[in-house]
Amino acid sequence: MPLRELADFRNGKGHEKNIVPDGQFIVVNSKYISTDGKVAKYTDSQICPLFKDDICLVMSDLPNGKALAKCRLIDEDDRYSLNQRIGAFTNKDNEKVINKYLFYILNRNPQLLRYDNGTDQTNLKKDEILDISIPVPSKKIQERIVYVLDNFDAVCNDLNIGLPAEIEARQKQYEYYRNRLLRFDAAVGGDTERERGVAKLRQYIFGCTLVQLNLVAGYSKSRISSSELDGNTFVGVDNLLQNKLGKTTSEHIPESGNWTKYSPEDILIGNIRPYLRKIWFANNTGGASGDVLVIRNDFEQLNSRYLYHVLSSEKLFEYNDGKSKGSKMPRGDKAAIMEYSFIIPTLEKQKEIASTLDEFDKLTNDIVSGLPAEIKARHKQYEYYRDKLLTFSENSVI
Repeated sequence: MPLRELADFRNGKGHEKNIVPDGQFIVVNSKYISTDGKVAKYTDSQICPLFKDDICLVMSDLPNGKALAKCRLIDEDDRYSLNQRIGAFTNKDNEKVINKYLFYILNRNPQLLRYDNGTDQTNLKKDEILDISIPVPSKKIQERIVYVLDNFDAVCNDLNIGLPAEIEARQKQYEYYRNRLLRFDAAVGGDTERERGVAKLRQYIFGCTLVQLNLVAGYSKSRISSSELDGNTFVGVDNLLQNKLGKTTSEHIPESGNWTKYSPEDILIGNIRPYLRKIWFANNTGGASGDVLVIRNDFEQLNSRYLYHVLSSEKLFEYNDGKSKGSKMPRGDKAAIMEYSFIIPTLEKQKEIASTLDEFDKLTNDIVSGLPAEIKARHKQYEYYRDKLLTFSENSVI
């Protein structure tokens, strides 16, 4: 049965000018839905009200993104406002289709994901969404399906809450020691409240100089043709992994293009929100898309691994985010990034710091890549049974 016969649809509206830090209403945008409500913006103007049991669906995402067609079920009235490019569905007849069942059917529905070609940003249209076919078994079967999927959901959420706590603890420990090793600000003029620690710190980094990134490294402008690329050497922003875990192999390589060339020991950084926190230390030669910043170390007195750790710091990400331009998908300002200032201790000290942080990286990544394997396995199991439960023959649909 076409979705349009089961639910009413409405699109959201822009809230950019109405965002406030402590607003009364949560703005339901793609970030809010894709993070399961962990990242939220607020407004005091409920421009497009949402109501309990409305189903919200992300209509726009980057190529191969994980947010497209992801859904969220609204849990209360007078709490949410619908942002642009998010669709909202209101069930027309709860006797015909259970609301939670409709939510499970719509969430990442394969009929909608097929519009993602892996190359261009996907923007679902109203009619494309409303024309998808919804299987409608008996209400008893719907209730059973919802019961099973709710239980799977609970298991996955227990894992998502429990195991990442260990990861978060290790990452916080790593961040603390990394910041201690890279914290040279007091030595260059610094904090009078820490005056007693300045002398030791100055002694520790004796011979260091304060430099700007554009003096020691250059944004790579060399080019590579698409004919030279394969899945292992093409890097789009979606191929870079979070938590400095490297990159994935690209399954979709554009047929034509003139991509930025990167070489071993170049540093690749995501340069478009929400990928500004992705970074990779290259170990091969290839081409990167325009959403990836390629930084090359041209300074003999700068250790490339040390530079990598400097650029991995939260300070750079905050700096880059603050300099980003644009409203829909803000990009980092390359010129501003190249003005980023940091400290260079002696080359020997750089190597020592880089070696220590590499060891921390290894320990942290073992945790980050190990524990989520269980989460991933459970999610795959969940998706398998979800698809089996939500696949019907024509004879089973009334």
